[in-house]
Amino acid sequence: MAEARLKSELVEAKTEILRLRERLSVGTPTVYKDLSLISLVPKWSGSEAAVPLEEFIGSIEAASRMGRWQDRDNFEIAVLKPKDSAKMFYQGCAELHAQDASWETFKRVFIQRFRDVHNNQYHYM
Repeated sequence: MAEARLKSELVEAKTEILRLRERLSVGTPTVYKDLSLISLVPKWSGSEAAVPLEEFIGSIEAASRMGRWQDRDNFEIAVLKPKDSAKMFYQGCAELHAQDASWETFKRVFIQRFRDVHNNQYHYM
C-alpha cells in the first residue's frame, strides 16, 4: 500500500517538474524593477535656479539603468517630478497627454520648451 502511494506521488512530482520546465522554456524571464530608486530623481521646477534640464533627465536615465526601468516607466516617473512652472507646462501640453506619449516625446518637448537661451559666452562670463 505504501509502495503504491509512493509511486503515485512520484508520478505527480514528475508531471509537476515537466509542467514547470515547460513554463520556464516558453515564458519570458522575470525581470524585477527597482522602483525605490524614484527617490533619487529630484523634483524639477523649470526655473533658472533649478538644476539644468539635462541633469534632471540624466538623473531619470541613471536611475532607470540601475532599476531596470523601461521607457514607459521613465515617462511615468518624469511626469510626477515637475513642479511650479514645469508642472503647469506639463498640464497644459496636449502632446504629453496623448495615448502614444513616450519618454522620447517628454524629453523632446521639455528640451524644446526649457532650453537654455544663453550662449556659451554668457556662461563663461
